[in-house]
Amino acid sequence: QVQLGESGGGLVQAGGSLRLSCVPSGRTGNTYSMGWFRQAPGKEREFVACISRNGGSTDYADSVKGRFTISRDNAKNTVYLQMDSLKPEDPAVYYCAAAQWNLWPPTTRNVGNYTYWGQGTQVTVSS
Repeated sequence: QVQLGESGGGLVQAGGSLRLSCVPSGRTGNTYSMGWFRQAPGKEREFVACISRNGGSTDYADSVKGRFTISRDNAKNTVYLQMDSLKPEDPAVYYCAAAQWNLWPPTTRNVGNYTYWGQGTQVTVSS
């Protein structure tokens, strides 16, 4: 059982930046492919970004490409989501998730492939 803890959410002005962190319980190293998803009120949970187990491959939703950067530091057992140029359409609860994904390509956007989820962290953008 893996428990994920997110942090770094908050209130920021449009155009500003936030960095989310996700720390799994225990030393998970590069065991899991990791992803970030978000869910706004009244909407379905949607894919934001994902990263392969060794950090060599990443994938982004078109809506965040060029503004958000996912990274991981396996030595620190932490996954990050750097969010720049935040827009009024970005506010949501952001969730970190872990997938036991060993197929090719080494990343997956499919929410159903993620086994473990964090409790989420709120991101609010003021215009």
